[in-house]
Amino acid sequence: MAKELLLEIGTEEIPAGFLPKAMADMRNLIRSELDNAQLGYGEITTLATPRRLVLAVGEIEEHQPTLRTEAMGPAKSVAFDAEGKPTRAGEGFARGQGVSVDQLVIVATEKGEYVCAKKEQAGRPTAELLGEILPRLINAIPFKKSMRWKDLEVRFARPVHWIVALYGGAVVPFGFGNVTSGNQSKGHRFMAPDAFAVTDLAQYLQECERHFVIPDPEKRKAIIRTEIEKAAKGAGGNVLQDEELLEQVAYLVEYPSAVLGTFSPDFLQVPREVLITSMRSHQRYFSLVDETGKLLPAFITINNTLTKDPSVVVKGNERVLRARLSDARFFFDEDKKVSLDSRVESLKSVVYQAKLGTSYEKMERFRELAVSLAEQLAPALKDKTARAATLCKADLVSGMVGEFPEVQGVMGREYALLEGEDAEVAKAIYEHYLPIQAGSAIPSSDMGAFVSMADKIDTICGCFGVGLIPTGTADPYALRRSAIGVLNTILGRGYRLSLPALVDRSLELLTAKLTRPKAEVRRDVVEFLRLRLVNLLTGQGIPQDVVDAVLAASFDDVADALARVKALAELKGREDFEPLAVAFKRVVNIIKGGVGTPVDVALFESACEGALHDATRQVAVQVASLVDGGDYAAALRAIAGLRVSVDAFFDGVMVMADKEAVRTNRLALLTGVARLFEGIADFSRIAA
Repeated sequence: MAKELLLEIGTEEIPAGFLPKAMADMRNLIRSELDNAQLGYGEITTLATPRRLVLAVGEIEEHQPTLRTEAMGPAKSVAFDAEGKPTRAGEGFARGQGVSVDQLVIVATEKGEYVCAKKEQAGRPTAELLGEILPRLINAIPFKKSMRWKDLEVRFARPVHWIVALYGGAVVPFGFGNVTSGNQSKGHRFMAPDAFAVTDLAQYLQECERHFVIPDPEKRKAIIRTEIEKAAKGAGGNVLQDEELLEQVAYLVEYPSAVLGTFSPDFLQVPREVLITSMRSHQRYFSLVDETGKLLPAFITINNTLTKDPSVVVKGNERVLRARLSDARFFFDEDKKVSLDSRVESLKSVVYQAKLGTSYEKMERFRELAVSLAEQLAPALKDKTARAATLCKADLVSGMVGEFPEVQGVMGREYALLEGEDAEVAKAIYEHYLPIQAGSAIPSSDMGAFVSMADKIDTICGCFGVGLIPTGTADPYALRRSAIGVLNTILGRGYRLSLPALVDRSLELLTAKLTRPKAEVRRDVVEFLRLRLVNLLTGQGIPQDVVDAVLAASFDDVADALARVKALAELKGREDFEPLAVAFKRVVNIIKGGVGTPVDVALFESACEGALHDATRQVAVQVASLVDGGDYAAALRAIAGLRVSVDAFFDGVMVMADKEAVRTNRLALLTGVARLFEGIADFSRIAA
């Protein structure tokens, strides 16, 4: 009979950021353990609050099945001599399998008769197995940081105070540190701290709620969403949507309740992003906006308790927030007394990286690189791009960014607007930090994109140039994120430019700083960018072989490479693609780089040679026109039309003919076919 497993690990408050991963890890760990034990099981449920991790598995088989194994040994003639006596090889095999020689059996196979050890191991009761599995699982949960407490040898995210471990309602006995498993859980630390008995998951959830604990984080999120929307409407506004904050808060509380507070409208003079950051990052408050999206002087905080007098809680939160916002207003007022140009000069005393110089030197490098991009892609923006690049790092030495690092770029934009800078320049100052992370918005303006790409390419080339290269486990300068940002910006903005040429220009500007050979750095950076592009495209569901084939041909122009990838992916989706790929892969493989001699029609010995030659010349004209227009899908369709002629050629003649002149001519003919698609993709890399 299948029974339910319930495990609860009661602890001190675990950091909110640890809990979602811990839930996923518990799910994976118990699945692995049960599979290894060959136990059937049903639905797996994981729950978490700051003070407890919960795992439930339904319908686990009550008894492990009998384990039957067969191990093939040496041939019968090797294991036994002519008289049927075991040899040293036979005895050694039996000993290694833990059986006697008499227990070995002879099995007939296609290769002859072999000895075999057939073993049966009786299954164990599940309750007994769980006594070993559960402490092993608790020990194996990987946390970013774990700790020891008292004089115990065990480690966990926070000290463990109790463990509930039940299988079919009966306690699974084991110890972890100084805690012994049982059937007693505990309620909310402040509102219902007493212990209560547990029998199964359904009863556990009911008792938890009676004791002011909601174990399911999704249910807590739903309650919080309802509560904050209700509170916001009561204040005449709407909640500023923030799913990430909602996720954080849900893992900070066991029994959420919303409280509405206000702050002085005078603080609204401070930039909106600063107010939101102060409320969100420091206090975990939800911001309120009106129907037009304008920030309101109010906030909502989520308590972990039901309070008898909410006004006391409101006043306490308002007092804390008032101090934070007062600091922000002070820094804002003080920062306005110093111009951005003066702050640019201050960058000369800020070390960006010991080997790469100051932040001012970095700015000078990427400013020149950004201007180069502007000259190439939007010449009219050259001067404004230079101005935006000059000012974009100035806010790093402002008091506001020193206190609230999250608003770098935002404050640069605000201070630029207050000083009367061009609105496009101010926007570019903010946008040069974009995209902030994978999948987030890219710069919406050319100026912002030019400065953003230049800054990121300078960072990548500079770090590679002085040996600060990312490893599989460490990327302290976030070079992978910078590379993805550059690629997403190029693709999102549709820029047609040479990525290797951009790297070359950046390395020229870094010449005095490089500690590695420039050619070596260039090779490594270009390959680093290529691998990021591979990851980016395959992450969008494009087949790996399609991406590899296209980028092997060329990825100098990233936007062009994307167009070729999409075209080849479309072609690969055709029902007749497999024979098409086989034919063209055969062409590429047989010519081995191709021959440079022209085709001589006088050397044709079969009509299929002339047919392929004529078809290739006709298609070549079409393909050249289509490729020039960027219509790679149509170009590949035209090339695909050659398959019949190619197949007929291979069926009709032997390419590697005895006569050298004929052989070379046939290779030249196939080289002409290969040249049609060599600038689009390397078909030898396609999986047929």
